[in-house]
Amino acid sequence: MFEKPKRYIPGPGEPALPPQLSEFQNKTTDEVLEELNRMPFFMKTLDETDGEGGQNTELEALKALAYEGEPHEIAENFKKQGNELYKAKRYGDARELYNKGLDVDCEVAEINESLHSNRAACELELKNYRRCINDCKLALQINPKNVKCYYRVARAFHSLDRADEAKQTVQFALQLDPENKALGALFEKIRKREEEVQAYEAQKLKEKTDKERLQTLLDASLILRNFTNIDTTNPPELLEKAKLYLEDESDVQSQLIFPAMVFYPSSDEFDFIGAVGELSTPEDLLNILLQRPQEWFDQPIHQDFTTKKLLAFMETEAGGLVKIGKRVTFHNVLKMQSPVVPLLDKSLRIYFVPKSSSEEWLSKWDKSDALNKRK
Repeated sequence: MFEKPKRYIPGPGEPALPPQLSEFQNKTTDEVLEELNRMPFFMKTLDETDGEGGQNTELEALKALAYEGEPHEIAENFKKQGNELYKAKRYGDARELYNKGLDVDCEVAEINESLHSNRAACELELKNYRRCINDCKLALQINPKNVKCYYRVARAFHSLDRADEAKQTVQFALQLDPENKALGALFEKIRKREEEVQAYEAQKLKEKTDKERLQTLLDASLILRNFTNIDTTNPPELLEKAKLYLEDESDVQSQLIFPAMVFYPSSDEFDFIGAVGELSTPEDLLNILLQRPQEWFDQPIHQDFTTKKLLAFMETEAGGLVKIGKRVTFHNVLKMQSPVVPLLDKSLRIYFVPKSSSEEWLSKWDKSDALNKRK
């Protein structure tokens, strides 16, 4: 059901309309705001000129009216009108009114304190937290017991994630007003946020510690097995998420699990497997990789892709190649002392080549080129 707009009727303790706004007494809030927009400190645009020389006579009259009276009366009037705008949540416009009140430079401390305090409230709502703090400091220089300013300073510090300053400000304010519910609620909010930050930092520290511990175990596991690893300058992107790990992270002697880059030079293809155990063999790997539809094997480039016809090779530390038995575990290959077969970027790198084309491929292998690709 449509509710008829209510007229503005001052309640107990609420400000009456300023004298120059008495004509708005019987208007709705929206009508009052519309009229206010015609005043110089609310205006967004000027009306058409109607005076001699092009000046806006109504505007000039309103300007004179706004600044009529003693400095403290003018400043108080701007403050009251700013308060009304603040209540209407027009924080930017309210701030402009408080600015005008401060520009009057009246000598009444209480008025200047309120203008700074109220402008700080606007800055807080507009998320200008440092301006809010500065305005509160100016108000507190006039009245060090202004609890509202301490509250706003604490909120601003809290919004800036400066928990210590926020908490200290609230604690000081509570000494002035121990029963202040708003301060108590803010203190609880700050305390809760502080606990959340501490818990987050503790979790991050735990993760870092666990990661360092695991890395120490992995390094120890490679040393224990006499495995060599070579980190290249530009490791494959596929290795960014797939990492070397221990099957049992608490046991350095448990099986190492590697990611594996598998290349087929004769068909210019490759496969990637995220987890290959050190106790598995090239044959185990092929049994997984060759589980493909018959159409794939019918292609001429794959006609010799069988477990029996494919030979396995791995790179040596010196950049050459070594043929490895298909039933030899990767553990035994990697622990050989001569030639040294390294992990590359903590992953296996293995080549499967059909026996029929292996000699031609081997004759084209360039050690220098292989070493340069690691740089």
